Amino acid sequence: MSLWQRSLQQLQLILRLNSLRNFVSLFLVGMFLSVAVAACSGGNQTLENGKPKNVEFTLVSFIVTRDAYKAIIPKFIEKWQQEHNQNVTISQSYGASGSQTRAVIDGLPADVVHLALGLDTERIEKAGLIKPGWQREFPNNGIVSQSVAALVTRAGNPKNINTWADLQKDGIRMVTADPKTSGVARWNFVALWNSAMINNQDEGEATEFVRKIYKNVPALTKDAREATDAFLKQGQGDALINYENEIILAQQKGLKVNYTIPDVNISIDNPIAIVDQNVDKHRNREVVAGFVQYLFSSEAQVEFAKVGFRPVNKEVYQTQEFIKKYPQVKTLAKIQDLGGWDVVQKKFFADGGIFDQIQSRNR
Repeated sequence: MSLWQRSLQQLQLILRLNSLRNFVSLFLVGMFLSVAVAACSGGNQTLENGKPKNVEFTLVSFIVTRDAYKAIIPKFIEKWQQEHNQNVTISQSYGASGSQTRAVIDGLPADVVHLALGLDTERIEKAGLIKPGWQREFPNNGIVSQSVAALVTRAGNPKNINTWADLQKDGIRMVTADPKTSGVARWNFVALWNSAMINNQDEGEATEFVRKIYKNVPALTKDAREATDAFLKQGQGDALINYENEIILAQQKGLKVNYTIPDVNISIDNPIAIVDQNVDKHRNREVVAGFVQYLFSSEAQVEFAKVGFRPVNKEVYQTQEFIKKYPQVKTLAKIQDLGGWDVVQKKFFADGGIFDQIQSRNR
């Protein structure tokens, strides 16, 4: 073999070795990148059935449900992981029902909304984000939590306030939220109006009855939680109207609260609905629907009941613990008895409606 032939063989050997090293190097780099990408994109992992390992969605609700969800959400996440082998992350947003509604319509990417009143859910429906018929997707026409209006007074009740009618007396200072911003406050207004109608007053008399009561409100708060804080923590006012659940929760947090549930009352129904446009976009309908369905279970309803909501699950409501905690109201009206939310909104809370007329006269 000539010198140039040996040189050629050595050169070919070097090239093969280099190629092998390059191949190994590229393989190792590839492996590294694969591991790195996998580590950085945990949300893209999939299960054997092709479903994502990690799923997430956003819950938007009114402020007073927050304590219930503190207990409910961890239980649902654990249950879903055990049954579906998926890790669930739930982003949460709480605030006044009306404000939350506007935020969702303006682009807050809610996948599920639990609001203070059906009117707010219907507004999101009218914006095209929720499909018509959402009330029939889940049990109890989508009503997942309930309460009634409570009348709270100072210790010893020094102003002798025992009924809705007592709130119109001269010298009484009442605390409640603004019906223009708070769903709870609309329920309060409707409870007062309903009590007047039950007592056989005509609409003129009922308007005057409610006007006198709102004349005794020095300033309306933004939402129910702010009203509770103003009365219980800041010592404002002689009486407070708020959700029964909000008052029970305040007691559980160590505040001394003197309250009654008036015999004539309104069933405060809080609906839940899937925001169809967003879940279709986020491709998370299965877990969102599973979450909503779970909220009607005995396990979740017990948690709602613990923080003051009246259970919508009859099995839970009929337990001795909750029958005693939530005695039945003698005369309990539904919003449908007043014509439904479309009628109530237009009549009382639309610009120029009865509430605006009352406020104008009281200025």
